[in-house]
Amino acid sequence: MPRIFISRKIPEAGIKKLREFTNDFSVFPYDRPITEKELIENIGDVEGLLCLLTDPITRRVIDAGKRLKIIANYAVGYENIDVEHANKRGILVTNTPGVLTDATAELAWALLFACARRIVEADRFTREKRFNGWCPTLFLGTEFKGKTLGIIGVGRIGTAFALKGKGFGMRILYFDHHKNEVLENEIGAMMVKMEELLKKSDFILLHIPLTEKTYHLIGEREFALMKPSAYLINTSRGAVIDEKMLIQVLKKGKIRGAGLDVYENEPRIPEELIELPNVVLLPHIGSATYEARNKMAETAVENLIAGLTGRTPPNLISIPNTL
Repeated sequence: MPRIFISRKIPEAGIKKLREFTNDFSVFPYDRPITEKELIENIGDVEGLLCLLTDPITRRVIDAGKRLKIIANYAVGYENIDVEHANKRGILVTNTPGVLTDATAELAWALLFACARRIVEADRFTREKRFNGWCPTLFLGTEFKGKTLGIIGVGRIGTAFALKGKGFGMRILYFDHHKNEVLENEIGAMMVKMEELLKKSDFILLHIPLTEKTYHLIGEREFALMKPSAYLINTSRGAVIDEKMLIQVLKKGKIRGAGLDVYENEPRIPEELIELPNVVLLPHIGSATYEARNKMAETAVENLIAGLTGRTPPNLISIPNTL
């Protein structure tokens, strides 16, 4: 039986499925991200690696896996893996798309509501026992009806996000390299250039992978195009936004607010960002539902087993995503 290494504890649903295949696997014993050095120390004689998006699967790690046949990433994104080098070595790389689509789309809506209606600020205010009665101007927010929603990237998650907003009476704009007929036919969404989307949108959502092309996609020029009343929501990858520029824009009130589930240098978050009242910060929990995380574990294990038994894994990656 092939040996397998799992870089961190995953939900029991995945472990149960793996035990049906083999008991010859080990799990990194510490509840923290594994380091590159620790990966190298553990990967020498394994054929299957199940890893997380926080794991640096570098060229050095891949080369240390002398018997490695497959790397199963417990995530949709895979920028943590040197896919090109793995492919050159003949090592399969997989991810877990689809199973976390609804969970992440729902969280993006939760962030949007939290920002637009200032939920976190109001909760803190109330807990601090500062509420002394109803007030006409207390925590005024922004309604959705009649506003323009701009979505950058309408793959699985972006499409699901847009469709969930059917009942809010919003105008939908989207930017992508491919026409999305589902959104156009079902909710009247309009495909536009990114510049037009940034200028016209009241709420801007990012649903894109991190690639060389999307790194700092939202920077000084893009912020300058946004309305002062705009909100920016990011549940994709932190580095698609120039975080230093975002801090300056929020400080100066050049946009009204932001909601972030991801950060440029996770898990580090700049203190300046933490101190800002007009941003909602979450600890990368886009897929954090019981349903999604269990299904991710099962999918990663299914990919792993397929690769180790000579079959083509259902979620095989060969080339990096582009927007």
